[in-house]
Amino acid sequence: MRGYPEGVRSLIASLAAIVALAACAGGSASASTTTSLRITFWENGRGTSTPIVWTLRCDPARGTLPRPARACARLAAGGPKLFAPVPPDMACTEIYGGPQVARVVGTVKGTRIWTTFTRANGCEIDRWQRLSPWLLPAGGVTR
Repeated sequence: MRGYPEGVRSLIASLAAIVALAACAGGSASASTTTSLRITFWENGRGTSTPIVWTLRCDPARGTLPRPARACARLAAGGPKLFAPVPPDMACTEIYGGPQVARVVGTVKGTRIWTTFTRANGCEIDRWQRLSPWLLPAGGVTR
């Protein structure tokens, strides 16, 4: 840019900055609505069985998860709050629901999700049921 007059160099620098800002803003706007998940499920508990892995992407609904359109519709309605952990001060019944474990990793409406589901007590069973059967298996798994 040495051969250009000072005013032209300023204009080029300003345009480059505007283009860079627009690219960043455009990228973050589209990423803020992204829903993309990887669901790993262990039928007999983590480390004791071979995991089953499903994927899910929305807009458009696709992936290896059965009925992705149904799952995407539920995620669009419930959003990231569906993955909220059990509050630490919650009193839970000591009911064991089974050894199943599921880990969900990804984003829902642009919010990062990294959570594990178990059926270790009444609260965790309820949390599991919020996502079952459209995201987590309700009972046995069919491959």
